[in-house]
Amino acid sequence: MRMFVEISKSSMDTSFPASNAVAITKKVGTRLSLALETVWGLLIDGRSWPRWSSGLDELVQERSSGLDPDGHDSVGAVRAFRSGRSVTGERLTELVTDKRFAYEDAFNFAMKDYRAAIELEPSAAGGTTITWSGAWRMRPGFGWLLPLFLPGVMRRMADDLARYAADA
Repeated sequence: MRMFVEISKSSMDTSFPASNAVAITKKVGTRLSLALETVWGLLIDGRSWPRWSSGLDELVQERSSGLDPDGHDSVGAVRAFRSGRSVTGERLTELVTDKRFAYEDAFNFAMKDYRAAIELEPSAAGGTTITWSGAWRMRPGFGWLLPLFLPGVMRRMADDLARYAADA
């Protein structure tokens, strides 16, 4: 498993609906020697995320919607995750089987217009490259803290996913 990190800050991200939006974009990734179908199966099953992510305590069923009982959540499903006392919701926005998994914030006290994508690519060695990227606008007050810790969260989740998939 090999990690890579690419971090950038753009002063103007035209994909945000608000004009003159200041956006932060973070991108992290890892390369591992597993078939991307294995990794995809973990991503698409919202119930699996707390098992493989050290930062998520539980999937909060009461605040989630559209979850597939067989673990194949679809576009529009909202997954609510608890970390400590905080619960945030993420709405699935794009699913391209074995390639791209994208989501946006459904409810999040810390960020506005958060969206992220996890891209899977077969590597030359027969494994998978996971690239996890996210962009958001900061909320007034404490939003300035996010660029300090969110890259670490994304890096840890990509690493956790790779480790769990390797053991699965």
